[in-house]
Amino acid sequence: MNRRLIDISVTGFSWASGIVLLAAVFSIIGFLFVKGYGALDASLIFGDTNPVDALLLRKPVFDGLFPAMVGTFLLVVLSVVLAVPVGLATGIYMAEYADGAVRHFLGFFFDILAGIPSIIVGLFGFSVTVFLHHQFSGRIYPCLLISALSLAFLVLPYLIRTTQVAIEEIPLEVRLTAPALGATQLQNVCYVLIPRALSGILTGVILSIGRCAEDTAVIMLTGVVATTGVPRSLLSSYEALPFYIYTVSSQYVDHRELMTGYGAAIVLLLICASLFASAYLIKYLLTRQFQVRF
Repeated sequence: MNRRLIDISVTGFSWASGIVLLAAVFSIIGFLFVKGYGALDASLIFGDTNPVDALLLRKPVFDGLFPAMVGTFLLVVLSVVLAVPVGLATGIYMAEYADGAVRHFLGFFFDILAGIPSIIVGLFGFSVTVFLHHQFSGRIYPCLLISALSLAFLVLPYLIRTTQVAIEEIPLEVRLTAPALGATQLQNVCYVLIPRALSGILTGVILSIGRCAEDTAVIMLTGVVATTGVPRSLLSSYEALPFYIYTVSSQYVDHRELMTGYGAAIVLLLICASLFASAYLIKYLLTRQFQVRF
């Protein structure tokens, strides 16, 4: 009787927690849409510039969100592209090649890195920028590439841990099948373990996308500015929606400007949703392909 009561209590608490969480999420999203829906129009994105000219980069946009949208998208994609190969390789090493002492030491080190505040990572990126600025005779400044490298460093521990856990959770009989048939360890990793762990690995990538898209502390110190237009290269300054929202919310002068901040928050949510949807689609297609193959 007591055990059944405990099961019912745990189940009820789990449902209640889930409902509260969903209510909080929908309340926040609903609040943003109620406040910022009126600001969603073409002028919010492109300002006074013709949308076709802006999309084709014929004319710059200085009074709309288009440069910040482009900068945010490039920042997230570049950060993930830089972080995924290193995170994947390190996670595979932790799961398959590292011995006990090295694994515990590196695991403890990566757990510490995961807990470092983002402002510290931003200061590190800024210090690297200052060093490179002096080494290259003033030709290196805070830029898109430095911000992307800093964000890649920020999300690296999450990618490493999710890759390691995804591979270690593969059943032992699956892990030993290929070596028993004469496959090398590298072949086992490439043709058996990674395909089996692909779903968990891509989940880590999806979480990293959200972490890169929302961070403000890192990019404030490593290259983002209020107005610069679409980034011309990896070594140029850029605009980003998180910084724009932070600037407007702290320095708005009238109600209309505040509404643009809410509108920018909605646009950022839509960009994140698009990136998440693309990542989930890639995850679904790759997982389905490997399931059919194996």
